Amino acid sequence: MKVGCPKEIKPQEFRVGLTPIAVRELVGRGHVVTIETNAGLGAGFVDSDYVKEGAAIVGTAKEVFDEAEMIVKVKEPQAVERQMLKSGQLLFTYLHLAPDPEQTHDLIDSGCTAIAYETVTDVNGGLPLLAPMSEVAGRLAPQMGAWTLQKANGGRGVLLGGVPGVAPAKVLVLGGGVVGTNAARVAAGMGADVTVLDKSLARLRYIDDVFGHLFKNGYASQKATSELASQADLIIGAVLVAGAEAPKLISREQLFTLNSGAALVDVAIDQGGCFETSRATTHADPIYEIDGIMHYCVANMPGAVARTSTLALGNATLPFIMSLANKGWVKACSDDPHLFNGLNVYDGKLTYAAVGEALGLETVKPDLKALSVLH
Repeated sequence: MKVGCPKEIKPQEFRVGLTPIAVRELVGRGHVVTIETNAGLGAGFVDSDYVKEGAAIVGTAKEVFDEAEMIVKVKEPQAVERQMLKSGQLLFTYLHLAPDPEQTHDLIDSGCTAIAYETVTDVNGGLPLLAPMSEVAGRLAPQMGAWTLQKANGGRGVLLGGVPGVAPAKVLVLGGGVVGTNAARVAAGMGADVTVLDKSLARLRYIDDVFGHLFKNGYASQKATSELASQADLIIGAVLVAGAEAPKLISREQLFTLNSGAALVDVAIDQGGCFETSRATTHADPIYEIDGIMHYCVANMPGAVARTSTLALGNATLPFIMSLANKGWVKACSDDPHLFNGLNVYDGKLTYAAVGEALGLETVKPDLKALSVLH
């Protein structure tokens, strides 16, 4: 198969879809790999690193899209990239379609087959291609929150860990999944007074068993959320509904109940955000203020630590990339129903129910047995 990897063009996105390690594996199995020049530079990989492993370097993204049967990226294709997608071409990347009708319609119109990292599942009901970036984003969230809280940035001027004689900051984490537990672990390690809220009793038991008294946990009722939010210096939104738009957990009206200068870090912004006042920002201009409350809503947080993120994501995606390249997407998805769960768009149709529900669009799941005859 001809596999292509363009350079990411979303603002301040420094990750890359393929590492030299992945190129070596693909070329070793007889596949042809094309990389756009300088695609890996932000993650610390130069063109010669890819050439050494057998990749061809081309000068433009158009050459990559023109030549490749499968495009491997990190972030959702931007408008100019979507115009280069072809009917029957396979796209493997993060998509986050639920809050993005424009991208959804463009992918449908292109006729491509799009498999989203964030909806691929595993035998334990987890999201294995979302997990590594959730770990990174979760661990970054307290760092970014601590920075946002600095007075020079408009925050309360509170140090997360406090000092002897001065209490530490109160941190509320909404959601006890991968993002939430990693955020709580780091915030607690920085000395903050941390509480995690979640609606899953099983998850709360897990948190209690694993983390003990490192941080507190509680059931995410509206009352508990409202009361703890009003006391918090930093609130980290870490709620995920796989493939769907994130629920809004802090309303515009509630901002008036929060401490002036408190910081909201919305890790769910890729899925529309879990605060009503959230809007996507970039690393170049990451924070804004509404009603005295500071918002940090960078849509590609892991891009700030591009090398770590690229290597972590590459470890997770490589087995799926190899399967898709070796077998083609129909056989690969037939053999692995968890990979099939990643299918969001095929042949001009939306195929993921949660996205269809969010956008009011009809969804159709393709018949893999019928397709396998054609392929």
